[in-house]
Amino acid sequence: MTHAFDKDYWDQHWQQRRGDSPAAPAGKSPNPYLTLEIGDLAVGSALDAGCGVGAEAIWLAARGWRVTAVDIAPEALALAAEHVATSALAGDVRWIEADLTVWAPEARFDLVTTHYAHPAMPQLAFYDRISAWVAPGGTLLIVGHLHAPTAGEHGHHPPAEASVTLADITAGLDPTRWEITTAEEHVRTIPGRPVPLHDVVVRATRRA
Repeated sequence: MTHAFDKDYWDQHWQQRRGDSPAAPAGKSPNPYLTLEIGDLAVGSALDAGCGVGAEAIWLAARGWRVTAVDIAPEALALAAEHVATSALAGDVRWIEADLTVWAPEARFDLVTTHYAHPAMPQLAFYDRISAWVAPGGTLLIVGHLHAPTAGEHGHHPPAEASVTLADITAGLDPTRWEITTAEEHVRTIPGRPVPLHDVVVRATRRA
């Protein structure tokens, strides 16, 4: 059975995650593609769009980034607050509870990143929306699930518009405005999860 990726869905998702593994937030590691792709960038301002429990936002802030972390689920942000309480940050994180389908920043960012975020809108429209928030010369990093061909393989049954391919994402980045530096598909396993993750990773720089 499919569902809408709305606020109720995500709050229930994170409440269940808290119940399944209450110690997880403090030990949560950032997405490995973030650490691989962003380590060579000069620090600046960053947006984590759909930040969840904040592992990526905290990793960035620990390295001096000024991070705005946005998520629709108050339960996720509560878990993030527990996580940040045990972290040493060289930068800072501004946590915002908001719906990314309607929220917009006041200024653009040197880095906009999103990791498995699914707002209540078509996935490609979401990527197009957040790409507009990258400053000239800045970086866009998209890490997403390749839901097809196995529905529900990542623990939920997404609506059809949530499933996009690598070609779909890169086709939406106008080459006159973007230089794509990474466009890859990966399969990785996580200890304790029987199903491997099929991921898509796209990194692009907005032309100045």
